[in-house]
Amino acid sequence: MPTRPEPSCWLAAPLRWACRGIARLPQPRLLQLGAVLAWLLTPLLAGRRRIARINLALCFPELDPAAREALVRANTRDSVTGLLEMARAWYAPASALRGMADVEGLEHLQAAREHGRGVLLLTAHFPHLDLGARLLGEVLGEPLNGMVRRLGGNCGERMMQEGRRAAFATVIGKKDVRGLLRVLSRGGMVVYLADQNFTYNSAFVPFFGVQAATLTTTLELAHRAGVAIVPHWCQRLEDGRYRVRFDAPWDEASGTDPVAFAARYMRELEAVIRQHPAQYLWWHRRFKTRPEGEVSPYL
Repeated sequence: MPTRPEPSCWLAAPLRWACRGIARLPQPRLLQLGAVLAWLLTPLLAGRRRIARINLALCFPELDPAAREALVRANTRDSVTGLLEMARAWYAPASALRGMADVEGLEHLQAAREHGRGVLLLTAHFPHLDLGARLLGEVLGEPLNGMVRRLGGNCGERMMQEGRRAAFATVIGKKDVRGLLRVLSRGGMVVYLADQNFTYNSAFVPFFGVQAATLTTTLELAHRAGVAIVPHWCQRLEDGRYRVRFDAPWDEASGTDPVAFAARYMRELEAVIRQHPAQYLWWHRRFKTRPEGEVSPYL
């Protein structure tokens, strides 16, 4: 039976034109534009800001209400700016990205790739995730592979898939385990995220002192593929440049306990977030799934 053609999108051409222009902006101008757009869009983001407010109250109880509200505003700015950084990741020519990132711990990645081994590049949901992967690919001289959620068929979502296919060597669906193992077995480097709320293959482990349902299959996937797990973190610095940091591989010292691995992942991620707390996806209902007897904080 023939498949139905995807509906046309009259916005696609002007959106691509706008994204290409944004991708070439000087970094100070891009950050300024992000701040202005965040201010303009704030009324439309009330639902997302409410989720962020709840998450930050759970994770930073030591902050007074005024300080947490300032963090909500900063997170709104960085989240909206992340959309512009996404456009840069997809459409910027290599020349526009040169010198934008400092890479630390590259020796850990190089050691993990010895003898042609693949690498599971473990990270988390930061607003500039796509740009960090593109910058790293430029430094290494080869594009990375990404395992991301495949979205629906509306105009914006199709553009996102198109952009990611341009920025990544391969885009692997979130649940496409065979595709992931195939790329890793060929020596590929795959950007992998497991820090959102999961209702399957998960365990409750502490994240900022709150029990959070966290995926427990990461270690098993790496063992099945025979690859190293190398955590990497990308943060935007005060001067607008980026720092990409690799940690030493975790798989060798993590044993075989998937819950202990998930707990370590959340512990290390928390330490990274505390350095730049506005640069994280606080708009996500991270604590939606609760242990038995607890109520979702988002009700």
